[in-house]
Amino acid sequence: MNPADMAQSVLPLTSSDLSLFTLFWHAHWIVKAVMLGLLGCSVWVWAIAIDKLVLYGRTRRGMDRFEQAFWSGQSLEELYRSLSAKPAHSMAAIFVGAMREWKRSFESTSRSFAGLQTRIEKVMDVAIAREVERLERRLLVLATVGSAGPFIGLFGTVWGIMTSFQSIAASKNTSLAVVAPGIAEALFATAIGLVAAIPATIFYNKFASEVNKQAQRLEGFADEFAAILSRQIDERGVG
Repeated sequence: MNPADMAQSVLPLTSSDLSLFTLFWHAHWIVKAVMLGLLGCSVWVWAIAIDKLVLYGRTRRGMDRFEQAFWSGQSLEELYRSLSAKPAHSMAAIFVGAMREWKRSFESTSRSFAGLQTRIEKVMDVAIAREVERLERRLLVLATVGSAGPFIGLFGTVWGIMTSFQSIAASKNTSLAVVAPGIAEALFATAIGLVAAIPATIFYNKFASEVNKQAQRLEGFADEFAAILSRQIDERGVG
């Protein structure tokens, strides 16, 4: 785009016509691409946030229900049979994995009890790692948008200001009425970058804290369940 064309694209926009749509429409195509990309990131951030809010709420309720059933006095065998028939997540997955290893060791023909406690703990560690990975999925997107969004918006702003100054130089008119709209177009990119980055940063910090709390809760249950199974191993004389 030569300076004359840029001047024509800037001059029709007056200081009295500074709606958001008008600012976007008169921006350089690179600035438009930056704005559209940031708007897409903002939509993605909110979609991830809603999905995570639902997921973490459902996971907390699932933990509460499982703990209530686990400590209600119901036998471990009955609880295992009721949970093993359907896909399990969170604490239920840890319980099912540990009980499966327990039953495999006791029901095998070799009855290999050597290192049973260690094997059960390893199984629960793997189950916890899988659950944490499931809870952390797509959090990296929030971190990336939160850290890179303002810089991408700033790139659009710098490019827009450069284009605006070239247009002003070509038009040979430096009045505020001519300068202000072009600068407003450029700054609009930074504003959209902040709109995408601020919620992403807030949601990332909130969700990272939530994942940490749920991981600690899973590890606490795993330690308690490992102690219960350890006592049963000692009672059966297979330690």
